[in-house]
Amino acid sequence: MAGRRTVSTTFTPAVHRRVGTLLAGVDAELARRYPGDPGTRQPVHTVYVPADAFGAGTVRAWGEEALAALDEHAPTAAAFAAVLGLPDALAGPVYERVRAKLEREPVEDLRVDFEDGYGVRPDAEEDADAARVAALLAAPGEEKQAPAGVGVRVKCLEAAVRDRGIRTLDIVLTGLLAAGGLPPGFVLTLPKVTYRQQVTALVRLLEEFERAHGAAAGRIGFEIQIETTQAILGADGRATVARLVEAGEGRVTGLHYGTFDYSAACGIDAAHQAPDHPVADHAKAVMQVAAAGTGVRLSDGSTNVLPVGGTEQVHDAWRLHHRLVRRSLARGYHQGWDMHPAHLPTRYAAVYAFHREGLERAAARLRAYVARSAAGNVMDEPATARALATHLLRGLDCGATDPGEVTALTGLGRDDLSRLAGRG
Repeated sequence: MAGRRTVSTTFTPAVHRRVGTLLAGVDAELARRYPGDPGTRQPVHTVYVPADAFGAGTVRAWGEEALAALDEHAPTAAAFAAVLGLPDALAGPVYERVRAKLEREPVEDLRVDFEDGYGVRPDAEEDADAARVAALLAAPGEEKQAPAGVGVRVKCLEAAVRDRGIRTLDIVLTGLLAAGGLPPGFVLTLPKVTYRQQVTALVRLLEEFERAHGAAAGRIGFEIQIETTQAILGADGRATVARLVEAGEGRVTGLHYGTFDYSAACGIDAAHQAPDHPVADHAKAVMQVAAAGTGVRLSDGSTNVLPVGGTEQVHDAWRLHHRLVRRSLARGYHQGWDMHPAHLPTRYAAVYAFHREGLERAAARLRAYVARSAAGNVMDEPATARALATHLLRGLDCGATDPGEVTALTGLGRDDLSRLAGRG
């Protein structure tokens, strides 16, 4: 071709092939261990409901209680913004979206709890609750308000409660299959993990169950709760979270930080046990690095300060919860636990404000990246473009933003954003 420059090289095709052969094992290992984002929606929170308190109307009741709390303690956008310190420009949009969310989908992710929130009960009682929960989870839900994700937390695999936990797991799973199959988004939660062998034991149990029922291998995934010190640092001085994920053999979907168990294990006094304590930050930083690139998602813990009582008390609890959720979001934790219906308004307010206040800037930077130009004094690289696209997708997933406004600001549709984010 006219004008094409000829360049000189030294490496022959055979050299390229030898290097490829040398690194074939590494390529396969990288693909296996670090598959990247699973490309699905991540809930902004998980709600834990004790098994004995769970019923067909639980999700609806949470939404109604959350709306009642707003009506009583912050009946207008201005009042709610004043409590949380939201800027005037965000007050109306955030308040309207929070109320709409509480009416449409008050709970994004639900766990029916047979562990700490349920306690130790007579076997016959727990058997009955497990069978009832399976029937409820299998029944067609309130479609308009059904959570995107559901699951159960059973007792841990320590010797004292192991058999009880396995039996409850068996009753729930068997009941679900008998009623037609596992619900979409179904996941288990394994608490108080200290050794990787406990994770392996759950994998073997699930394999046995799947074989017995002819279910697809690997269909049942689970989250690991990080609430023991041994889950962060082993007796040999090595970091252990990555080993727990590896022991899951591809079934681990998430790592959930347990605020109070972990803080207590570190000797933190009850008055200072909180998601923003330094020991919590250390544990979550280790979790974050261990999970990076694996497709395993992170969830922060909860606050035990409930928004109940008089208006002043509720406002104080709302400010605390809002601050903690904002703090988690800024640190890359896009999911957390909520313990009470009145936590839902501030959960969604924090998430929505976080995504809306940075919307125009994030959109401008991504639009500039696609156009191969700088956004002001910032020239972004592919990794940052992935983060920007992921940020915009998270806002769309939870309802903080709408497809039309994101497309108008970026010139990109959802498929374009997913491609830039490396989803799927």
